[in-house]
Amino acid sequence: MNIDPRAIVDERAVIADDVQIGPWSFIGPDVEIGAGTVINSHVVIKGPTTIGRNNKIYQFASVGEDCQDLKYKGEPTRLEIGDGNTIREGCTIHRGTIQDNSLTRIGSNNLLMAYVHVAHDCMVGDNNIFANNTSLAGHVEVGNNVILGGYTGVHQFCKIGSYSMSAGNATIFKDVPAFVMAAGSPAEAQGMNFEGMRRRGYSRDLIRTLRTAYKIVYRQGLKLTEALEQLEQYADIPEVALYIESLKASTRGIIR
Repeated sequence: MNIDPRAIVDERAVIADDVQIGPWSFIGPDVEIGAGTVINSHVVIKGPTTIGRNNKIYQFASVGEDCQDLKYKGEPTRLEIGDGNTIREGCTIHRGTIQDNSLTRIGSNNLLMAYVHVAHDCMVGDNNIFANNTSLAGHVEVGNNVILGGYTGVHQFCKIGSYSMSAGNATIFKDVPAFVMAAGSPAEAQGMNFEGMRRRGYSRDLIRTLRTAYKIVYRQGLKLTEALEQLEQYADIPEVALYIESLKASTRGIIR
């Protein structure tokens, strides 16, 4: 274990043997940090918080702090962070509230660029990129392989589907279906991320089918229930099934 003597580490914290902790960082009680994780200088981590393996947290990040919800009265809530995440300078990640599941969770292999905020009770999947100053309000759900452009703001309780993408300065007030690109304030649908599909090796036929699936929802003037009925003919294709699932899971309505 490589802990700088100028760091403050509570004796009740559970730290793996090879964790590195830089000077002037504070690690509180009820914090667990897994093997291979590097904590730079001036990082504050409070618990109950569990951090997995091989994460890197940069200076001035605040991880596991009490949330900003005025209903929060000091109840015991948690933060869970998976493996292989990069959390850059000045990020703030808050624990959950008892009004939800008392839990904020971030999966694995995510990149949170400088000054990203993840509020209470957010559920974030794997392999996501949140560019600088992206802010998730409380209870937001983010799937996998999502890219949120710089200064994106996401309203409480919104769902961001897997493989979706937002432009910089987008303000998201409704749910974003899987694969859909969002831009504007308020954010509107701007097609699907077809270039990203090509980079992931999707076939031309699959891209063509997803394009058709998008048009059914966004170009034919159908109600969502009507569009879902038409989409069922493609439901045996996993990527379209993911798109359909994200549409059905919407509780705030989808961006249009």
